Amino acid sequence: MASIDYQELIPNNVELSTDRRLQRALEHWQPRFLNWWTEMGPEGFMASDVYLRTATSVDAKGWAHFGHVKMPEYRWGIFLADREENRTIGFGDEFGKPVWQDVPGEHRAVLRNLIVTQGDTEPASVEQQRLLGQTCPSLYDLRNLFQVNVEEGRHLWAMVYLLHAHFGRDGREQAEELLMRHSGDIDNPRILSTFNEPIDDWLSFFMFTYFTDRDGKFQLKCLAESAFDPLSRTCQFMLTEEAHHMFVGETGIGRIIKRALEVMQETGTDDPETIRKAGAFDLHLIQRYVNFWFSSCLDLFGSEKSSNAASYFASGVKGRPDEARYEDHIVADSIFELEIPDGNGKAAIEAVPMRNAMNEVVRQAYIKDCMVGLTRWNRLIKKAGFDFEITLPSERFRRSIGPWANMTMEPTGKLISAEEYERRKGEFLPTEADRAFVKSQMKAVMEPGKVAGWIAPPDRGINSQPVDYEYVHVH
Repeated sequence: MASIDYQELIPNNVELSTDRRLQRALEHWQPRFLNWWTEMGPEGFMASDVYLRTATSVDAKGWAHFGHVKMPEYRWGIFLADREENRTIGFGDEFGKPVWQDVPGEHRAVLRNLIVTQGDTEPASVEQQRLLGQTCPSLYDLRNLFQVNVEEGRHLWAMVYLLHAHFGRDGREQAEELLMRHSGDIDNPRILSTFNEPIDDWLSFFMFTYFTDRDGKFQLKCLAESAFDPLSRTCQFMLTEEAHHMFVGETGIGRIIKRALEVMQETGTDDPETIRKAGAFDLHLIQRYVNFWFSSCLDLFGSEKSSNAASYFASGVKGRPDEARYEDHIVADSIFELEIPDGNGKAAIEAVPMRNAMNEVVRQAYIKDCMVGLTRWNRLIKKAGFDFEITLPSERFRRSIGPWANMTMEPTGKLISAEEYERRKGEFLPTEADRAFVKSQMKAVMEPGKVAGWIAPPDRGINSQPVDYEYVHVH
């Protein structure tokens, strides 16, 4: 197993010390990264000691060290999963051939763009969340926010390493630009629109870590299948870290629902106004936030029919998540039955080549995975004795690319007129009043063991620590 060298300026398990040119290039980039972190990272907490986990091994079992550290001193680094001897390409036209350790010339531009797009999302989410610490509901949540942030920073390092190591001057220039774009910047925004949405309240943060980080999980799973072995191994380790981000989202939303249910039981009503007066978020409001964040993530997978997706698969650049579970890894003749509009607001079936439907294959796997948390949340609601079910909106709702783009749909997937959609939009998506109410509840709680009134306490602490442990020493 490739051990991580923590004596180096840049901790790594890629033997960086044996490649002086690459080491110098990354050491040149490092101060720029730290400047970006100080300017665009979590505001107001750079001097705080935070109880963070740091990777000490790329083994999925027992791979981390926990301890208090100031975030600018966090040991970011370059960690790839161990190389699998004699690994072969697992899908497409090159199936069964040896994987690539270097970038083939004909796939250079495509691989670089995929790495840059993935890399751009990592600092974007840190920028989106930079002010959240100032309204944290508890020290436990504050620590989890910062753990997510430092790991997004490390995921940026992961992509920058690939750009520097395999793409020459081109790659170095792209790595610089990753620090020059900024989330929501009018002149130089992040590449994907979801990563320019402001995340200025904790309900949005939990939705983002549940839905948007789950999109990230599926993109990483597709890239972990890549024939470009360094990319595959990088993404395998990133997935180990990504699991925590989705845990933060799922348990965060679960605790908000739990608190709403407590208030509903205390007051004997599910009336939204009564719930809000008691300082909790009503289930209808939570549903509207689910509708917003889930639908905003669906376009991240791309159009239902895509010649790019077909060529990525054919060439071995980007596969399906968990490719090993499929029987046919070449899918040269397979057909996918795709739902498309029939012209009357209903769905018709179009048979398309499976390779052209790869985006949709991944999107369907994502939707199924999103249901896991909803099932748990709905179990809480049912157990508390209330007849309410949180649902995912139709994948046709609020789309801006693909065959369902710009069609005015109810969350059920039923076509309605543009006028009716505008009139009823407040039923489907968070209103200005919803957002204002959520924001009005965002007041920092930084006393160990105390929790804001709109969220239930966590079931357990981090790394066997008690819930009332001082996870962040706030200065």
